[in-house]
Amino acid sequence: MAEKNRWVATGRRKRSVARVTMTSGTGKIVVNGKDVKDYMPYETLVMDLVQPLELTDSLNKYDISVSVKGGGFNGQTGAIRLGIARALMLANGENRSTLKSNGMITRDARIKERKKYGLKKARRAPQFSKR
Repeated sequence: MAEKNRWVATGRRKRSVARVTMTSGTGKIVVNGKDVKDYMPYETLVMDLVQPLELTDSLNKYDISVSVKGGGFNGQTGAIRLGIARALMLANGENRSTLKSNGMITRDARIKERKKYGLKKARRAPQFSKR
């Protein structure tokens, strides 16, 4: 049996961490043991997730298996997208310029700001009462 090529990459977004394993195959995407369309509740999230594959014309070239933890569906989608983009760069270095020009390999560093004491949320102060 021929040896399958395998690329492993990690993506992060907000509180989510995704470990992406990419092998040469037919374009099947599995997230936490489920098909991506069954796992993600909205079609727009699936479209966002496969964007790096569409940009590099490799939608049906690779099978992708993802283990993702933490956060909500939006954060998980962003983490998986970054992981797929990084795995595509490992598979073929020529993909880098295409992915970079479309903003796929930039880690979105925005995370929730911590709550401060004396405030109701990170910046929301208690309502002022004159009397």
